[in-house]
Amino acid sequence: MSEPSVDVWKEKGTSQLSLSFDFKQVSDALLKEVVRIHECVSSDPAAVVTFFRTILLSVISLLNEPNTFSPANVDASVMFRKWRDSKGKDKEYAEIIRKQVLATKAEAEKDGVKVPTTLAEYCIKTKVPSNDNSSDLLYDDLYDDDIDDEDEEEEDADCYDDDDSGNEES
Repeated sequence: MSEPSVDVWKEKGTSQLSLSFDFKQVSDALLKEVVRIHECVSSDPAAVVTFFRTILLSVISLLNEPNTFSPANVDASVMFRKWRDSKGKDKEYAEIIRKQVLATKAEAEKDGVKVPTTLAEYCIKTKVPSNDNSSDLLYDDLYDDDIDDEDEEEEDADCYDDDDSGNEES
């Protein structure tokens, strides 16, 4: 089913999100028991980053692809389906979205948050570090090492025989 021409999703609303996790100290003995019992616990520090990333992707997915058959918010689901099925003629859903977006913009403004509204504002370019001579010292040293490595590789390449199959038969 195609979406109505009214572009409710591009209203550019913002939502404040606060995630808090209770990372209590766990004794080594208990940690070993947890790891043995539960395979999801990892000693890899990147797992924590992956965990946060997964949560944020789930939130984005919920916002981008609402499950209109979920019992979580029946009224909103019914309004959305009526709006979608009427191809935007039923204005109740669109009007509620507009009001919520205006409220979030006012809240962001009150909190002193500048919400980006264009692609250029979302994609801020980072500043290039200044070119002072001290920052190139390490790079210059590594560059010289790369040249030496290339020379050694060329010398090593001369000792290989293309006709040698590697099975010690000549």
